Formats: sequence, C-alpha cells, structure tokens
Amino acid sequence: MRQVWITRAGPPEVLQVREAPDPSPGPSEVRIRVQASGVNFADLMARMGLYPDAPKIPCVVGYEVAGVVDAVGQGVTEFRPGDAVISMTHFGGYSDLVCVPVVQAVHRPSRMSAQEGAAFLVSYLTAYALLVVMGSLRKGDRVLIQSAAGGLGLAALDICRAHGAETIGLASPSKHGFLKERGLDHAIDSRASDWTEKTREITRGEGVEIVLNSQGGRSLRQSYELLAPTGRLLTFGASSLAPGSRRSIGALLAFITSLSRFSPLRLMNDSKGVLGVHIGHFRGQERKVHAWTEQLMGWYQEGKLHPHVDRSFAFSEAPAAHRYLHDRKATGKVVLVP
Repeated sequence: MRQVWITRAGPPEVLQVREAPDPSPGPSEVRIRVQASGVNFADLMARMGLYPDAPKIPCVVGYEVAGVVDAVGQGVTEFRPGDAVISMTHFGGYSDLVCVPVVQAVHRPSRMSAQEGAAFLVSYLTAYALLVVMGSLRKGDRVLIQSAAGGLGLAALDICRAHGAETIGLASPSKHGFLKERGLDHAIDSRASDWTEKTREITRGEGVEIVLNSQGGRSLRQSYELLAPTGRLLTFGASSLAPGSRRSIGALLAFITSLSRFSPLRLMNDSKGVLGVHIGHFRGQERKVHAWTEQLMGWYQEGKLHPHVDRSFAFSEAPAAHRYLHDRKATGKVVLVP
C-alpha cells in the first residue's frame, strides 16, 4: 500500500508518498480500503513538530477516512467486505489501507460520498461535543464562530441552525457570500482589528451566549469578554501557533505569553464558563462517541447537515493540500484521495 509520510518536521514539502506492507485486521478490527482521507489542522501542526499527540516523526498522520471494508478480523459481525464506512483513525489515515477497531467504524449512508464522509467525523463530532454536550446550545442563543468558513466552522453553523441559534461568523470577506448562503446571520471580517466591537454592535452590547474559539492565545481573553452572563467560551484549537507553514519560535513565544488564565473565583463572579474539547482524546469512550455519531447521522439523513469539501488532492499532491490550508484558502474541508 501507499502512505503519505511526514519525513521530518518542516514545510509541506517534507510530505512524501512511500510504499508499506498491507496491514491485516486483528480480532475485532476491520480493514478499510480508503477512498478519501480528511485533512485537519492538527495534521499541519504535527508536520511542523507542534502537535504533542502525534507519533514520533517520521510518521503517518490522518484522523479520519472514508472507504469500503475489504477484510474483517476474528469476531467481527457488524461489517462485511463491501460495506461503505467512515471511521476515525487516530493517525495513519493518509494510507491506502487502514485497520481500525470495529467500534470506530460507522456505516456510511448511500447518499454520502466518500469525500463527504472523510469530511464528516472530526468536524461534526467536535462541533457537537462543544455546542450540544458542553455548551448546552439552546434556541435563540447567540453564537460567535471563529474560522466560520472552515470545516468545523461550517459544521458548527449547521448544528446552530438545527437548534435555532443566531450565528455570527468570523471569516475573510471573500467567503461571506458563501456563509450567508449556508445560513449565517452575521458575517464579520476575521482580519478586522475591531471584530469584538462589531460583535457588540450586533448584540446591542449584550454579548453572546457562546464563542467557538479556534485560535487560542490572545483571542481567548477577547472572546471571554464578549460573553454575556452564563456565557460559555468553547475552545478547540490553537491556530495562532502556526501563522505560516514553518515552525516559528516567535509565534510559539507569543502564544505562551498571551495565554489567558481563568481562576475558579473569577468564573464564579462573572457567571461564565470556559470549556474545551479534543475529539482525539476520547479513546476508551467509543460508546459515548458512537451515540453522538448516531444523532449526527440522523440529522444528516434529515438534510440538516451538509459536509462541504472545498478541494480534493491526490496523495502525491499532499504538500499542496497542506499549503492550501496554511494559506487559509479553504472553504470547508480539504481531503486526500488515493
């Protein structure tokens, strides 16, 4: 089989396609012949040597795949060869073939393409865990979504619409039209220095119930100040660590020095909450995640969720895929196709 390897920490060009032996499924595992692999910002950070969860470089990353089961391990009765599936992979997803525990695989609906499937699990599960499970999203809540045009931003927008929430999105102006078509209520230029003031204008000074923060660093404090009483700051990323395609000591130091600290006493006095989700850390919680996935699949079948793939790249074009994300060109998800 072929795999896309991170050969060393560095710019996108360190990604290389290599041959490797075909894996065999163990007990309670299925082997998936991959038709599309999702590309996530965590993959970019791993390539730059900034992602502590990633395997030691050289390694193969990739958190999610879509494909067809082509072999099953001992004791597997839920799937058989030929079944279309999607699955979290916890690295190794940039491969022709992957073996995953059966509890991680999910039957793919007939109307969901492989590329849509590879764009589904990480974004929608993270958005669901943040908004519904942790954020107690309710009808009428005002929700500010950073990176609203990204894969997770669009997933969050879908879930907010399904709940009847009012949405404010940060994105570059070229993406505002697309976001309005997707149902965003208010769009703000993400590069504007006065995005917090514009948010206050939209909410008539009342603030928002929820902020989805993908940047970390200084923006955490800014986001917290926008919360109304009982508001929730929901954090899931640290994109400010990687302003470019190479590791930057300056960006790392700026990130560390700008980190906000929220003491229990301050949270109590402000009647606000700060919560975070890392969907890759739910290993051992597969049954919980499976229940969330069933809810999301139900909404997908009802036409409430619309995973959007901006571009697909061949394995040999993996460096271009990473650079496309680094340059903030993507609207929705980017996937690799073998």
